[in-house]
Amino acid sequence: MTSHASAFAPASVGNVGVGFDILGHTIAGPGDRVHVHRIAEPVVRIVAIRGSTTTLPTIAARNTAGAALIALRETLALPFGFEIDIEKGIPFGSGMGGSAASAVAALVAANALLDEPLERAALYPFALDGEAVASGSHHGDNVGAMLLGGLVLAAGDRLTPIPVPAGLRCVLVHPHAVLETRAARAVLQGGYMLSAFVAQSANLALVLAGCFANDLDRIRAGRTSHVHAATSANWATQLAACSALSARAYLAVPNDATELMGIATVAAAAIFWVGIDDRVTEGQYVQASGGLATFLPWATGQPDGGTQENCVGATSTTISDELCSGATSSRPAVCECAP
Repeated sequence: MTSHASAFAPASVGNVGVGFDILGHTIAGPGDRVHVHRIAEPVVRIVAIRGSTTTLPTIAARNTAGAALIALRETLALPFGFEIDIEKGIPFGSGMGGSAASAVAALVAANALLDEPLERAALYPFALDGEAVASGSHHGDNVGAMLLGGLVLAAGDRLTPIPVPAGLRCVLVHPHAVLETRAARAVLQGGYMLSAFVAQSANLALVLAGCFANDLDRIRAGRTSHVHAATSANWATQLAACSALSARAYLAVPNDATELMGIATVAAAAIFWVGIDDRVTEGQYVQASGGLATFLPWATGQPDGGTQENCVGATSTTISDELCSGATSSRPAVCECAP
């Protein structure tokens, strides 16, 4: 029985599209390599960490690789232990799954040293335990992809490989900044409306269905998201606030009754602004996403403001022309982010 094994875990992208915490994919190039020695002493010990510009924990229980092997040892009641030598190839805080890579590479190497090695997917719960040391929670988007390769759905205790339609590519832009996973996740703490949960679920379903059906249009539709601008303001202010989010964000435009109802649910208000106006040419309603508005479910008697009311407010079922600014023109809004 060999006493030494090495394994390489590639970098990854987690939170792919609308798959927060559950959808990830690997990328070619950078990664972590871990060397593991099987030792008679029933402990897990980190003997070296190389290639990191940041000081990483060498106490096994505080290191993702060490914690993963501790979980493996304890669950399988192994009578022996491991020594770990880590070669970091993924920058710290880069968002490319560096903490997960060390855990996965260590597990794959240690698994090769077992008397009866486990199936690759069976290493998943131990990888989660390792990743949790860095992130503060059990989420499998990075470790799942690293274990199986490609695009992977990590749902509960199960990993599911997802087919990727030909032509899809990942462009990874890495800014010169450090953002730790634990700190990033802390920003997202809090409750979320049921409507937002339903919309997110629907988008994820569209993306997954599009992957299996090789349907890029379905994937594109699932990548659209809505962001609630909680502060009420006039139409122009909300338009500018949405545009400031990204080059592809704009004041939400309903294209049918279902989408209008969805925007209303996210807005959580009786009346709210939508990205439709006739400020340039009276009676010619254009949409913030570009082009003429095609879905105009006017309320009875609307539009009725002539040249004075040039911006469009909405309820869950109808729209009306409103004053774009003024004392009575403060409304919440929803921003739409196109894929």
